[in-house]
Formats: sequence, structure tokens, C-alpha cells
Amino acid sequence: MSKSLRPWWKNCCALDDKKVLDDRELRAIDALEDSISPLDNQTVAIRQLITRFEACYHEADKEAERIIKAIGAGRCPREHKARPPKRKEELQRSRRTLSRWCKNPTIKGMNLDVAGIPADELVGFIGKPTPLKIWQVERIVDKVSQALDPNRPYHTMALRLADDGQPGANPAGEYYKDDSAFLQQTRKTIIHDTVDGRKSKVSLAMAIDLLMPCHWDFVEGLVIILKAIGGDLHPGKPFACCARNIKLSPLCNRLKIISNTLSVFWKGKKTIKNINRHILAFLEQATPVKRWLAASLDKTIRLHLSLPFDELLQNGD
Repeated sequence: MSKSLRPWWKNCCALDDKKVLDDRELRAIDALEDSISPLDNQTVAIRQLITRFEACYHEADKEAERIIKAIGAGRCPREHKARPPKRKEELQRSRRTLSRWCKNPTIKGMNLDVAGIPADELVGFIGKPTPLKIWQVERIVDKVSQALDPNRPYHTMALRLADDGQPGANPAGEYYKDDSAFLQQTRKTIIHDTVDGRKSKVSLAMAIDLLMPCHWDFVEGLVIILKAIGGDLHPGKPFACCARNIKLSPLCNRLKIISNTLSVFWKGKKTIKNINRHILAFLEQATPVKRWLAASLDKTIRLHLSLPFDELLQNGD
């Protein structure tokens, strides 16, 4: 029987990832779970929060603290489904700006900005309008609209998704069969940048598919995509999406401190540099359950910040 990781770790890597399967520390954390099984409902619910954690989230540090408070309290906090107000406003302004341009590509004088970037400057990156460019910007509008209203579906152009919405084998682009020429041109347009300092590539279609509204670099990613639509395929800054170029996130240092603090707690260390004693206080007295949950979050954060991103994000099928 082939080895595989426990489903708890599915947000860290492929469940048959050989690099992580050989991780002794991860196996030790799984052994901690075995020692406290069966798990009660609250423990399972908190572990599920850790499985949903993503270091690329624009409030990943706050989410990690929320999980730590849950570990300390022994129960899950109330879920807040509303998008953070600042990000919601950025999305609304992005959609308003790009929708107006799609309806009137010669529009000028929009009294609006997106995260401090004037709307006229933002659409100026697109350059001279063409039917292809309008179609491509409409796809961005669709992507942002889905973020603001889950009932507005976005149809991927290059990213293959399984039925549950996770990366999978289902073909991409079928929805656009009546616009196949535009789709193919978008998929063949390649952005040349770097990943962790190494030369890399991402197709314009994939970049739009992966323009995540919850990502720490959403606005800069939008700028890179709009410039690519305008013909600039060599951005001055690497394109960050999901775990791609996560090391550029301004939250990395904060997350490392949180990880160090969790490590002190679950490993029972006396002292270590770069910890946050306020976070340590949230955990209160160590118990086997708390140690397992703290270890799981610690390991998740460290895997998110350290696993290499080796994929060339061009076309998924």
C-alpha cells in the first residue's frame, strides 16, 4: 500500500508528496494525534480551521491568532463570513473601474481610486482598446464579481478544477467555446517573471484565474495583469498568487514569530528568540490536545513559507 499524508495536511502539499512524506517531524505530530484519539468535536473543528489556513491570505497573521485563541479556549470561535471592509472596498472599486472601462473604453476623469491608484491610471495600463482587451478585462470583472457575490460564477480559462473547486482534472475553458480565438490568445500570452529569484512564466489566462480576492498582493497582481493585457509581459515585480512568491509577503516575518511561539509551546522549550509572549499567553496551560493543535499550526505555517513553488503556471490542459 502506498503511503499518503493524512487529509489534515491537504492545504500544505499534495497528499502523496514524497518530500513531505519523509518528514520526521510531521510523522511525530501525527503520532501525537494517535496518542489523544478519539478526538472530540471541538478539537476536530479547530484542526479543520488549521487545514483551511493559507499563509497567502491578506490577514493570515490575524487568522493564525484567531486559531491560537481557539486552541487556548478549547473551542472554535464564531465564524465571521464577511470580507474585511478594506479589502471589500478594494474589490468594489476594482469592479466599478473596470466595468466602466469595458462599457466605455475611452472614459476619462473617473473620480475613483483602487488602494490609492487613480482609476484613470489603472485603466491606462491597458493601452489602446481592442475587442480582445475588452474581453480579457471582462474576465477580470467576472473574477472580482464572484468574490463580491458567490452566486456570480467565474469560469476558468486555464486552471483545471475538480468538482469540489480544488485543482483537479476537469478541463478548463469549455465555457468560452464561442470565444475560442480570444481564449487561445489569452492562454498563449505569457508573462515572464521570477519565482524566488528564478526565471519563470505564467500565462495571462492562468494569472486571471489565480487572481484571488483574499490574496495579500491582490492589487499589485491586478496591476501586473492589466499591464500584460496592455502588452507589458516583463513586470518589474514578480507575480504573486497563492503560494507563488509567498516569501515576498509582508506578513512572513510576523508568521515566523507566530510559528516560533507555537514551537516553544508544543515542544516545551524554555527560551527561544523571536517569540510573542502575548500569543503564548493565549494558549495557557499545555495539554496533549493543545500541544497537537499547536504543533499542527506551527508545521502548517512553516511548510507554507518554505516549500518551493516549482510549477510553470501556463495552461492546465
